[in-house]
Amino acid sequence: MVPVKSFMVPAEKFVAIDRDTSVRRAAEIMKENGIGSVFVSRDKKIIGILTDTDLVRRLVAAGLDSDRTPVEQIMSAPVLKIDENKTLLDANDLMAKEHVRHLGVSRDGELVGLISVRDLVVFLTNLPRK
Repeated sequence: MVPVKSFMVPAEKFVAIDRDTSVRRAAEIMKENGIGSVFVSRDKKIIGILTDTDLVRRLVAAGLDSDRTPVEQIMSAPVLKIDENKTLLDANDLMAKEHVRHLGVSRDGELVGLISVRDLVVFLTNLPRK
C-alpha cells in the first residue's frame, strides 16, 4: 500500500496564521488559497489547525462573531498526527476513528506534512479500474 508521505502536502507549502488572527481573515485566506484548513501558530510554532469544519461547528453553530473571534478560540488542538511511513489505509482508518478530515504527517515526531480526506479521494479516483 502507498505510504502517506507520497500524497502529503509538504511543510514548505503549509499556510499558517497567527493564533490572534480573526476567524473571518482565516476564512478569507482559506478561500484565496482554495484550501480547507490552515495551521495556527504561536511564535512561529504550530499549535493547532483550523478547518472548515471548525468554522461551521465552533463558530457558526455557536453564534460567534467571526470578526471578533480569534482562531485560537475555535481551532483543533493538538494536531492529530500520523507517521509518514504509515499507509493511506492507516490514514483513512485514523481519520474515521477520530472523526477528522485532516491529519498532520510526522517524521520522528516532527510535523513534516498534511494529508486530508481530499487527498485520499484523489488517490482513490486515480486507481486503475477493472
